[in-house]
Amino acid sequence: MDIHEYQAKEVLSNFGVACPDGALAYSPEQAAYRARELGGERWVVKAQIHAGGRGKAGGVKVCDSDREIEEACENMFGAKLVTHQTGPEGKGVYRVYVEAAVPIDREIYLGFVLDRTSQRVMIVASAEGGMEIEDISAEKPDSIVRATVEPAVGLQEFQCRQIAFKLGVDPSLTQQLVRTLQGCYRAFTELDATMVEINPLVVTGDNRILALDAKMTFDDNALFRHPHVAELRDKSQEDPRESRAADRGLNYVGLDGNIGCIVNGAGLAMATMDTIKLAGGEPANFLDIGGGATPERVAKAFRLVLSDKNVQAILVNIFAGINRCDWVAEGVVQALKEVEVDVPVIVRLAGTNVEAGQKILAQSGLPIIRAATLSEAADRAVGAWRNDLSQATRVRAVS
Repeated sequence: MDIHEYQAKEVLSNFGVACPDGALAYSPEQAAYRARELGGERWVVKAQIHAGGRGKAGGVKVCDSDREIEEACENMFGAKLVTHQTGPEGKGVYRVYVEAAVPIDREIYLGFVLDRTSQRVMIVASAEGGMEIEDISAEKPDSIVRATVEPAVGLQEFQCRQIAFKLGVDPSLTQQLVRTLQGCYRAFTELDATMVEINPLVVTGDNRILALDAKMTFDDNALFRHPHVAELRDKSQEDPRESRAADRGLNYVGLDGNIGCIVNGAGLAMATMDTIKLAGGEPANFLDIGGGATPERVAKAFRLVLSDKNVQAILVNIFAGINRCDWVAEGVVQALKEVEVDVPVIVRLAGTNVEAGQKILAQSGLPIIRAATLSEAADRAVGAWRNDLSQATRVRAVS
């Protein structure tokens, strides 16, 4: 789960990370009022969306007056901000963050991620801040500093000082950077985050270290332990299909293809998508319905997949280990009777009671295309999709 910049700053502030003064606004007039509350002579207005690259897309404006703030907000509110991370569809702007401008002396990149190779939290920092980490890695790889944290003892102060030294931070500011690093690490571990990124972390002209921008991502599976974090979720920034799936206990990721996938198990879902591509097709989604493939869950999965108007065939791939194929087959049949499905449905069952499951599908009277292997199922799904595509083309040609 992602959260907005202003939310990340509020979270990190509670762990001792210093941030510039700022306030949230939901209208141009409120934004100007927030600036007057903050005081000063210059402010930064930032569109709040779940994506990077806002500045290049016009989502960050430096303003010197109330009028400039209102004009900047008029262009932002209700608009779709398109960045390299949002894709061409963009993300809607419904709130802005007004922040007091600070004099910047230098910029630093700072990130905390989970390194699966070392199975440790890794700190990634660079003296070249203000750029995307991918650009830093490509253009100035020598500037990147990495350090892993031993979970048994946590982030030690000597490690923070080593990072400060490698970044070339003035010795008088070392203790501030130590507090920032330790605060980020505590937030990462105590709140079950998967990423904490401050870009840029700035050294100001008056010798302060401030988080000028902040991003945090959290482990969805741990949100039940942090209800105050779960409340920060903004569904307007999420793919509506993924949001609807999460509310129904399904693991769904929308893709750009035409063949919908309903699979039990994340690994099997990945293998199914790979096999569809090998067969010449494009998967429309990743969907793991979990181990309990009940009729109710299968019906929810069909409704979710069919909500994508690009889907022209559905491949159901179930391996019954804990479940039984006859139970799953009954669920598929019941789901197809409850949900109006107007695209070809291909079903591949394997595992416990597979013969009984195949018999239920055969005797259902429904137009279900059955397959014995994953490869066969993928070939039939791609064939069914191409057949529908050619039929649609012929209909358009005749009309």
